[in-house]
Amino acid sequence: MGMAVLWGSPVMFVHVWLTLVICGQCALAFSVAGQQDTTCEANGSVYYVGEWYFLDSDHCTQCECTAEGSACARTECTSLPAACIHVSHYPTDCCPRCEKIGCEYGGEVYELGQQFQPSACEQCTCHSDGIARCQVADCAPPPCVNPVYQKGKCCPQCKDGPNCYVNASRTQVIPGGEPVWVDSCTKCRCHDGQDAGYWEGNRLATCSHMRNCQPDEGLN
Repeated sequence: MGMAVLWGSPVMFVHVWLTLVICGQCALAFSVAGQQDTTCEANGSVYYVGEWYFLDSDHCTQCECTAEGSACARTECTSLPAACIHVSHYPTDCCPRCEKIGCEYGGEVYELGQQFQPSACEQCTCHSDGIARCQVADCAPPPCVNPVYQKGKCCPQCKDGPNCYVNASRTQVIPGGEPVWVDSCTKCRCHDGQDAGYWEGNRLATCSHMRNCQPDEGLN
């Protein structure tokens, strides 16, 4: 009888309620402590297990928060195209970006496959590897001894027409075509430019001298 009265008394009820509250606080403290063991600190922030993040100090390193701590790996950048002629590096990016593809030649930019002529003597093509390859005109020897280069022309031009030197002294020039008397006894003729191999030689005229002839000094 005394036992029943004790459990049913207000004093016993208050004692049991206090015990439950205290135990509840202990369980809560245990749960919070467990969560602290499953977080990662980085970049001044707290990350929970399963969360991914990049390091502020290195945008190429990505991490995952795991129960054992942060697991990080560095990002491998893919190779840029061989024909990339404009590369940009942005502060927030790990890898460089290719902004333009093509060929750069003489300060100018050309599209892949584009053909262009930077000078009168060059014919170029922009190849897929970003290199402009050019062919230079192979000029034939001009049929004169005093060629000049003219604007817009690749090969030298004979402004005065075909000509040649009279002899090895290279002091006198005669026009090509018909034979020319260079003095009263000597007649010379330039090759007309069609003679094979002429301009590979000395560019001298072929001359014939009259026998037993004394040049007239008055005839040039």
